[in-house]
Amino acid sequence: MSYQLVDMVQRMGHPRLLVIGDAILDRYIWGDAERVSQEAPVILLRRDRDEIRVGGAANVANMLRGLEADVTLASVVGADPDGTALRHELEQAGVDCSALLVDASRPTTVKERFIGRAQHRHPHQMLRVDREVRDPLSAELAEELLATLLPRLTEFQSILIADYGKGVCTPVVLERLFDAARAVGIPVIVDPRPNANCEIYRGATAIKPNRLETHLTTGCEIKSPPDAFAAGRKLCEQLGLDYAFITLDSDGLAIVQPNGSGDLLPTRKRQVYDITGAGDMVLATIGLGVAEGLSLSDIGRLANVAGGLEVEQIGVVSISRREIIADLLANSRSSPDKVCSLAELERHVASRRQLGQRIVLTNGCFDVLHIGHVSYLQQAAAEGDCLIVAINSDSSVRSLGKAPDRPIFTQAQRAAMLAALEVVDYVMIFDEPTPHALLDGLRPDVLVKGGTYRHHEIVGWETVESYGGQVKALGEIPGVSTTQILKRLRGEPVDIVLRKAG
Repeated sequence: MSYQLVDMVQRMGHPRLLVIGDAILDRYIWGDAERVSQEAPVILLRRDRDEIRVGGAANVANMLRGLEADVTLASVVGADPDGTALRHELEQAGVDCSALLVDASRPTTVKERFIGRAQHRHPHQMLRVDREVRDPLSAELAEELLATLLPRLTEFQSILIADYGKGVCTPVVLERLFDAARAVGIPVIVDPRPNANCEIYRGATAIKPNRLETHLTTGCEIKSPPDAFAAGRKLCEQLGLDYAFITLDSDGLAIVQPNGSGDLLPTRKRQVYDITGAGDMVLATIGLGVAEGLSLSDIGRLANVAGGLEVEQIGVVSISRREIIADLLANSRSSPDKVCSLAELERHVASRRQLGQRIVLTNGCFDVLHIGHVSYLQQAAAEGDCLIVAINSDSSVRSLGKAPDRPIFTQAQRAAMLAALEVVDYVMIFDEPTPHALLDGLRPDVLVKGGTYRHHEIVGWETVESYGGQVKALGEIPGVSTTQILKRLRGEPVDIVLRKAG
């Protein structure tokens, strides 16, 4: 599935999304946590740098920009320097701030985090100080926000609600927005305010609550996968949802539809440095996937990857498509979908090259997989970061003048056996008598062959060297080749001198 997800990310366009919710300015004060203060039993932080980032709904918008979506943010900031700084950061990221309103009666919400490094490394959050007002928007400002948004809804492929409970997402704003979006067929995904009963989100397309929020709304405690599906079904029934994404922390993500069916998608174990922003990253990825029309299960898998990458960072950091692709590729060697077409391989190779990876290709029949093949494939994999094995199709094997009963195994079987090897990243089947066409398309950094080939006997060497690639002949295991193995099985005389390994 990893390679399929890579293809999906590569094929994504630049959909337009609307994010509505509470915009927050995050300030980070970094320093070394040197000692305990003499004035009080607290850690003394020697401050060395300050940093500002966007948070809340602004962070969701910023993360969508990192995912290469076009984004409009609808929110409210104060008439203060923090509001100006927040708008500047968003505009620098390319977020459309035409629906970012100013309310002189309230301050811009600010979260100030103090990050201390122990022994000049291992940074950890020591303290957070918040400045905020949680009062709902005034009726006048809520009406101004709706008047700005409702005529524009058809501009967007999906709408995200990032409710942090700071007053922007009032019941009136939500109800009218849900009704208008349903009328024009625009999906609305809600990330509920912390520890909320989700009843105020009735009429949304979907919501993304955690265990506690699901429990508060449905009364169903989630302790097992069946609990998650039962709670999700009840959640959809109560709120009139099309589906629900229930985040289950280390247990992954449950996607549930009104009939109780769905998927439980586990997360991969990661080093968790900071959970700040992980929920926003998941919401942004879900919104992008919905806008692109991906299946719910694929959306959930991508959201798991993006959220996992986020918790590996300190503080709120935007995750890019390139980082998602790199993570998928780095954890794909056990993937069952390694068998690709040339067009698919060209896209994957392009992504790997952007990551600075060295591409290795070998080709052959690989009819009866044996220790000689495995040994030289291991050597081939050590020549770079990505190993592609191109195998002759059944018709191509027959055209090479092999024995009448060759190939012994069909091309699908041979491809499946090679794909099962961890050292192999991709397998492709080609019909041509020589690999020249695929070498032209993929342009591997290294072309290798196993056996006793001399340099100029390796078919395609001139193509590879014409663009600066390398050609290598790797070793063999004496006495082991497909031809000799088959002769033994048939009871035929075995050649004393072996020419090549397979």
